Amino acid sequence: MSSKPGSAGQVVLANLLNGGYQGPIHLVGRSGGMLDGRPVLTDISQLPDGIELAILMLPSEAVRDAVQACVAKGIRGAVCFASGFAEMGEAGRLQQQEIAAIARAGGLALLGPNTVGYFNYADAFYVMMVPLVLPPRLNPEDGPAIAIVAQSGGVGAHIAASLLARGVPLSYMMTTGNEAQTGLAEMVRFYAADPHTGAIVIYAEQIRSAADFLDAARAARTQGKPVIMLHPGRSEQSQAAAQSHTGALAGNHAAMRLMARHAGVLVVDTLEEVIDVGQLMLRYPTPPTGGLGLVTASGAICGLAQDYVDTLGLAMPPLSPAQAETLRGHLPAFLPSRNPLDIGTLSAYQPSILETGVAALLADPGIGSLLASMPMPEPAASVEWLNYFLAGAADSGKPAIYVMQNEDTPPAADFIALARKHRAVIMRSPERALRALACVTRFGLEQSTAQSTAQAAAQTATHTAAQTAKQPAMSTPGAMAAPAATATAIITSRAHASSAPPAPWPAMAPGAQAEWLGKQVLRTLSIATPPGDLARSLEDALHIAAGIGYPVALKAQAAHLTHKSDAGGVLLNIADADALRAAWQTLQDNIRRAAPDVELDGALVEKMGARGLELVVGASRDPQWGPILMVGLGGIWVEALGDVQLLPPDLPQDAIISKLLALKGHQLLRGFRGQPAVDLPAVAKAVAQIGHLMLTRPEIAEIDINPLVAYPEGQGVMALDALLVTR
Repeated sequence: MSSKPGSAGQVVLANLLNGGYQGPIHLVGRSGGMLDGRPVLTDISQLPDGIELAILMLPSEAVRDAVQACVAKGIRGAVCFASGFAEMGEAGRLQQQEIAAIARAGGLALLGPNTVGYFNYADAFYVMMVPLVLPPRLNPEDGPAIAIVAQSGGVGAHIAASLLARGVPLSYMMTTGNEAQTGLAEMVRFYAADPHTGAIVIYAEQIRSAADFLDAARAARTQGKPVIMLHPGRSEQSQAAAQSHTGALAGNHAAMRLMARHAGVLVVDTLEEVIDVGQLMLRYPTPPTGGLGLVTASGAICGLAQDYVDTLGLAMPPLSPAQAETLRGHLPAFLPSRNPLDIGTLSAYQPSILETGVAALLADPGIGSLLASMPMPEPAASVEWLNYFLAGAADSGKPAIYVMQNEDTPPAADFIALARKHRAVIMRSPERALRALACVTRFGLEQSTAQSTAQAAAQTATHTAAQTAKQPAMSTPGAMAAPAATATAIITSRAHASSAPPAPWPAMAPGAQAEWLGKQVLRTLSIATPPGDLARSLEDALHIAAGIGYPVALKAQAAHLTHKSDAGGVLLNIADADALRAAWQTLQDNIRRAAPDVELDGALVEKMGARGLELVVGASRDPQWGPILMVGLGGIWVEALGDVQLLPPDLPQDAIISKLLALKGHQLLRGFRGQPAVDLPAVAKAVAQIGHLMLTRPEIAEIDINPLVAYPEGQGVMALDALLVTR
């Protein structure tokens, strides 16, 4: 502990004392002596027993010994402010890991290093290394509060200050820094059980233990506590910044976003959204699924809002006929009974019209949330209008935001007091309010779909189990013999593929697999592939073609030949035996020129398939987040348009169909310009099978089916190409 005025240690001490902490404080410093009437010990070993928290104001090179001494003394927790660890490179990372191991083995809960501290508003206990105006202690009468956990002290402080300025109660703001031991997952799990906390806001630059974090997020949702997260890293530049800032090794942002949302985390994109949505979800923890209702005193706001909601994907539905008729009885003849509702200048002369409009729109079953956007009147009128808004929204649990425009002009003190008393969600920008409502509505729709599909799957499983229990016992069939690596086995046609038993699992070495092996894996899943087989000689090829019928395709096969077409390794529409003989030689010549070092396994001889809609189905195994599925328009379109949807691997088939219909090219699936609708259940089943494969076969790192041809309703799908990579 330095006796130098303004030192970091003295700042931390002042924050503790000024915040109201009255418990015992013990100081340790190399020079000893006295500081403000307190003795300064020279070694941690001199401390009394029973210390609960050590605050370490030390350079990085002294942290290891200090942590070791804290463990020896039986101290239960420590905060380490020092930087110079994982954010500096591999040597610092190893040092950080060693310190964490010492703390973990000794039962010491370690926050940091590279943290700036935390606010405990519930107990008025503030451990911060920077001088600041201390925030107010949490008032239990304010109701549930927001807890913040951030991997950046600056961002965490910004979120906390912004929410406090709005009168939103806070329970904690923790900055976790490098998270050598205690991190996001531990904080979220603590908040999930904390009686003061009603919602959790996260700023994360990296989630170091994906499985622990997802478990903690699910625990919070089980407790009815929304989890809202902002996670940068969508761009390469952002990933680089995260690594330099906290030593994070930025992972797959898309995978993170997908799996976090699947666990019930509301992932936002901006600092504004994490503040706005956090405030909104604390007040209204059940997200809406209906459209937006708008009450305003400006026709211009009506027009702007209608344009804006279109880009946000937020519906603004018309009022139901019954509700429109009810509202019409309360409005003057010159005001149309509709959504959006423009009450115009009538608000100045008959302000109760605001209550009438708010109540009427919230009562409509098609409306899930409401925005009242009003200009700023003189102070007394602003309080009156807010009272009418609160009265109109009082009987509804639907999210409702009151926007008082003129956002650069501070509101009256009485207005602020009234809003805080009733926990009203007040914003100053209509656009920010619309973004927040769109965000929570999308989340509500996602959660509703997930719950519906989960319930349907559970009902199906229960029904299947009941039916199975009624069936007589059956003997187990014998194992199928493995097919020979020759051209003697002819694959069944698409029409009979669904009735054929699954193929046995092929033996594969690690790495990229040739197409013929990938298709064997697909057949274990009962995913149809074209009739045909691997030919190791021209005689094999002629035999296979004679069995399946012409025309056929001829495709070169080797593990290191993943782009066969570029090497001239795919020849199509071979009409007869003479054409096949010529094609066989052409194929060999093409490969020798393009890839002279590649040794072919042979060539696939397959029946030319019927035309259909080409899709792509793929899966990869993210090192942090596990298997991620991808589905979209296939063929060249996946590269040209990038129209794909990412899916978790355990998504039920009904939910997969919903994702397919969310593609930009979804009209092609439903039938477009005379083309028939495709067999969506068959597509969804194939995608679900790939998800099951990734969950049950950890040795598979990646699989790509491009194209998966979807045929008209009732006619199934067929995988024309398959790339598989094993670990």
